[in-house]
Amino acid sequence: MTEVVRLTLVSHAMTDAMAAGRFPADEPLNDTGLRHVEAAAGLGAVAADTRQLSGPERRARQTAQLLGLHVTTEPRLADLDCGRWRGQALDDVDPTDLRRWLAEPASAPHGGESILDLIDRVSVWLESLSDNTLRTVAVTHPAVIRAAVLLALKAPAESFWRIDVTPASRTTLHFRQNRWTLRI
Repeated sequence: MTEVVRLTLVSHAMTDAMAAGRFPADEPLNDTGLRHVEAAAGLGAVAADTRQLSGPERRARQTAQLLGLHVTTEPRLADLDCGRWRGQALDDVDPTDLRRWLAEPASAPHGGESILDLIDRVSVWLESLSDNTLRTVAVTHPAVIRAAVLLALKAPAESFWRIDVTPASRTTLHFRQNRWTLRI
């Protein structure tokens, strides 16, 4: 029988920055986010031997806690570093820089992390899971989940913004026979 690595990625719930179209900082969940977590109830009933991880930001840790998870913080699950755009509204960012960032995965006009850098970071993290059949639940960010899906599908980085990850949603990946697959 082929060993399977099972990974469930949970997107953190809604924040005021998401609702207002601002680049994220280290904000908590808003009231809508709290309702999203309530609607996602049941995830907290994971098996005792399930590895439970979270990104370091408050919104990810708060989502995990409200789901009843007992997580270990994993730095590689951190959100995309938006550098000096952190906390700014989309409308307050130079439109030329924003268009370049959205169109060119290698660019980082904000001084933070490029999409390619994020994909590389997530790739290293996924590789670290590939030889351990312990089930894993990881509460993280839409950007991290997009990167993981791209890697599983071997899709080009230019497809990053075409993946819509909703707040408090779950994405499941399996690793078997030396490849990740997306389970829908």
